[in-house]
Amino acid sequence: MKYMKTIIKLIGLLLLTGLVLGLSSCEDFLNRPTEDGYTVSTFYQNDEQCLQAVNPIYNSPWHDFSRAFFKIGEVQSGNYYWTGPYQDFTLTSSNEDLANMSASLWSVNAYCNSIIENINLYAGPQTTEAGRNMAKGEALVWKAMAYFFMVRIWGEVPIIHNNSAEIATGNYNKLFKATTENLYDYIIMTLEQAIEWLPARPGAPGRFDKYSAYGLLAKVYLTKSGLGQTGTRRKEDLDKAAEYALKVINESGRELVPVYSDIFRLQNNKASESLIAWRWTVAPQWTASNAMQPDLCLAGFDDFGGWGGWNGPSVDLQDAFGEDALNLTQRRNGDARRKATMMMYGDKYEYFWADRGGFDWTAFQLGRESFDSPTGANAVKHLVGDNYDHIQGTGVGIGEMKTSLATHLLRLADVYLIYAEAVLGNNASTTDTKALAVFNAVRTRAGVSTKTSITFDDIWKERRLELACEGDFWYDFVRLHYYKPDEALNILKAQRRKTYVGLNDYYKAGNGTIIIGGDGKPTPRYNTDMADLNITHDKFFAPFPDTDLAMNPNLREAPVEYDLSGYTY
Repeated sequence: MKYMKTIIKLIGLLLLTGLVLGLSSCEDFLNRPTEDGYTVSTFYQNDEQCLQAVNPIYNSPWHDFSRAFFKIGEVQSGNYYWTGPYQDFTLTSSNEDLANMSASLWSVNAYCNSIIENINLYAGPQTTEAGRNMAKGEALVWKAMAYFFMVRIWGEVPIIHNNSAEIATGNYNKLFKATTENLYDYIIMTLEQAIEWLPARPGAPGRFDKYSAYGLLAKVYLTKSGLGQTGTRRKEDLDKAAEYALKVINESGRELVPVYSDIFRLQNNKASESLIAWRWTVAPQWTASNAMQPDLCLAGFDDFGGWGGWNGPSVDLQDAFGEDALNLTQRRNGDARRKATMMMYGDKYEYFWADRGGFDWTAFQLGRESFDSPTGANAVKHLVGDNYDHIQGTGVGIGEMKTSLATHLLRLADVYLIYAEAVLGNNASTTDTKALAVFNAVRTRAGVSTKTSITFDDIWKERRLELACEGDFWYDFVRLHYYKPDEALNILKAQRRKTYVGLNDYYKAGNGTIIIGGDGKPTPRYNTDMADLNITHDKFFAPFPDTDLAMNPNLREAPVEYDLSGYTY
C-alpha cells in the first residue's frame, strides 16, 4: 500500500522519531522549526513551537494533491476543458495524478496524526492547555478535510486513526475500507473535537478558528444528507447543516470581501472570508509553494512560461455566465465573477502586469502567431501575474512553478449558499428571510439582481458561478448523485464540454488583420466531431491507484464497519 509504505516511513516516522520538517518562511504564521537538531521529544516546549509544528500542514503535504484537485473539481465537472482522463471520464488505476493524489492525502492524515500524538506525549510544562488545544484543533480540521476529499473521490477508504499504532500492530498493509456512512461519522467526530479545542478567533490571520471547523461541518452534513436516500434528503442532516452554517454567519465576525476579484489577489491571502485555505509561500522547499500558475497561464504571461493555452474554461461554463466566445463586440460583464474567472476577447486586468499598465488579453492573444485557447477563454483564478505583481503582493519575487497565492478551499460565500440550500431542503422553493438575505448577498457582490424566492436550480447555478474554477464543482455532483443519481448523470451528459474549430482565423479577422472567405467573415464552429461524453454511474468515484492495490489487496474487498467508540483524541 503506497500510502502506508512511503508516507508512514517518510513522514510518520520522521515526525515520531527524528527531525521536525523545517523551513524558514517569509510569512510569520508559516514559520517552521529549522533543521538544526530538534528532536520530537525536546521540541514541543512552548505554545509557539506547538503551532510551528502544525504550520507545514497548511501547505507541504497537500502539494501533490493541489494540482490534481483542479482536474477532479473543475475538469471532471465540466467547468474546464483539459484533454485527458478527467475530461472524458477514462480515469484508470494507473493514472499518475491519481497515485500522487492518494499519497498526498494520506500524507496529510499521517502528519496530523503525528502532530496530535507528539503534543500529547512531549509537550513541555511551559505550554498552555489553550496553546496545545489550538495546535491539535488545527491539525484535526486538516485531517477532516483530507477525509472529506477522500470519501467524495473514492467513496470508501480505510480509517487510520493512529499511524504509530498501525505500525506497531503490522496492519498497515492489511486495512479494510470503512463504509461511506462510517467515514462521514468519523469526519463529524473529528470536527466536533476540533470545535471544542479551537479558539473563537484565529490565533493569527490565516489560521483556523472554531468557525473554520463549523463551516466545514455544515458542508459535511449537507453532503451527508443525501447519502443512502432516494429523491429527498434527511431533514435532521439538513437541519444540522443549517445550524452550523448559521453559527458561522452570525457569530464568526467574518465578512465577504467587497470586490469579488480581490478575493484571489495576494494581498487578500488571509482575508476573513477565507475559512480554510492552503497558505503557500515561495520558498526553497518545493512543496511549500503554489505550483498552479504554469498549468493555467498562457506562455509569456509570467517570467517562466505556461501551458494554459492548451486548456481553458469550458464552453458550458461560458454558457452559464451568458457569454459567447464568438461575439467579439460585446462582453456581458453584468456578473463580476465572469471576468474574475475567465479571460475573453476585450478583457483587460489592471491587477496583472501592473508595472506595464495592466494585462490586455486581446492584445496579448492577437500579438501571437496563433490563438491559445481551445474554448475561446483562459483561466484567471490561481494566477498572480508577473514577477512585479508578486513582489507588490508579498515583497518577494515569483519562482519557477512557485507562487504564494492562497488556494481557498472554504469561503464565507460558500457557507452562505450551504445555509440557503439546507434551509430549502426538500422543498420546491423557499422565501425564508435569512436564506434569501445571504443568497442575495452573494449575488449583490457579483453585481446581479436579487431574488424574492429561490429554488434548488437557483442555488445550484449560484454555487457554480460563485465557486467556478476553485476545485469544488465536482463535489456538488457527488452530493446530488447520492440521492438523485440520474439527475446528476443527465446534467453532465447535457454539458457542452467540447472545443471550437477555427478560432485562430476568427479572432485575427475580428481584429482586422486577416480576411478570409468570400464574404470576409470566418466561420468558426463548435466541434461536434469530438466524441460524446461517455459517463456512467460507476464513474462518479475514482479507482484506487495500482500502487495502493498492489500493497494492500484488502482494498479490493467489501468495506467493513469500524467501531468508532474506541477512538479518542
